[in-house]
Amino acid sequence: MTDRSTNAGCLAGGGAFYSLGIFGAWVYFWQQADGFWEYVGAIFQGLVWPAFMVYDLFQTLGT
Repeated sequence: MTDRSTNAGCLAGGGAFYSLGIFGAWVYFWQQADGFWEYVGAIFQGLVWPAFMVYDLFQTLGT
């Protein structure tokens, strides 16, 4: 039987960091929104912000 308690702190820390990133992205995208559908898009963008960040990074490195 394996002891999983040794990795619990690492997993919780990553989840907390990602959660703070989601809330920060929601605040940023919410401030940029101007209409109803942009607010809906802001909620979606807040959930998938790492994908946007990596896409922009690769786009910058590629040019």
